[in-house]
Amino acid sequence: MKIAVVIPTYNEKDNIGKLISAIFALELPDLEIIVVDDNSPDGTGKIVEEIKTREPRVHALHQSKKKGLGRAYIAGFQYALEGEAEYIFEMDADFSHDPRMIPKFLKHAETHDLIIGSRYVGGVRVVNWPLRRLFLSVLANKYASFVTGLKIADATSGFKCYRRKVLESIDLQRVKSSGYSFQIEMKYRAHKKNFTLREIPIIFVDRTQGLSKISRNIVWEALFIVWKLRLGIIR
Repeated sequence: MKIAVVIPTYNEKDNIGKLISAIFALELPDLEIIVVDDNSPDGTGKIVEEIKTREPRVHALHQSKKKGLGRAYIAGFQYALEGEAEYIFEMDADFSHDPRMIPKFLKHAETHDLIIGSRYVGGVRVVNWPLRRLFLSVLANKYASFVTGLKIADATSGFKCYRRKVLESIDLQRVKSSGYSFQIEMKYRAHKKNFTLREIPIIFVDRTQGLSKISRNIVWEALFIVWKLRLGIIR
């Protein structure tokens, strides 16, 4: 069945070519990559366009302006659905998510609807984070799970595999989150529609190239979005 890997990018010129090569090195049949560039000023979009000229399995979507992580993923999901993909991945462009885990995700997707690469299930598996950031991440996930009722250890994980039917059931245009709270909202929506969620352990390695995209506004959005979900303000 067709596999689509959706990768949002913003200033990832040092990583995107290497990541595309690493994914195709898996030699999985019928796999395509959809890069959604958020109007990167460093030329990431041009690099993807050049790769696309020699690799037909690469697709490039270009946002006219910086719209945020959530909008980029939604554009990629819609493109994947139009392309009749059965398994749709989301992952970061900075190698914090190991592409070699993709076959393991696919194995679990045979019996579950949404596979989540978890940094915290069965222990902590994070490399190169300062203790303060790790503490805040663990605390944020416990907070999100407590408020929303999601029984998962890593509600903010951005390494996931959806079965097609999950994304088809969600009205993507009504997804409100634009930052990292997008990850919480999508899991919550899948949970409320009674799809089966499965966490599998991954090792998360902090980026070695480029800069983190986390801002104070993104953190505040995540703090409030969980209450909107719980109280039914977002349906």
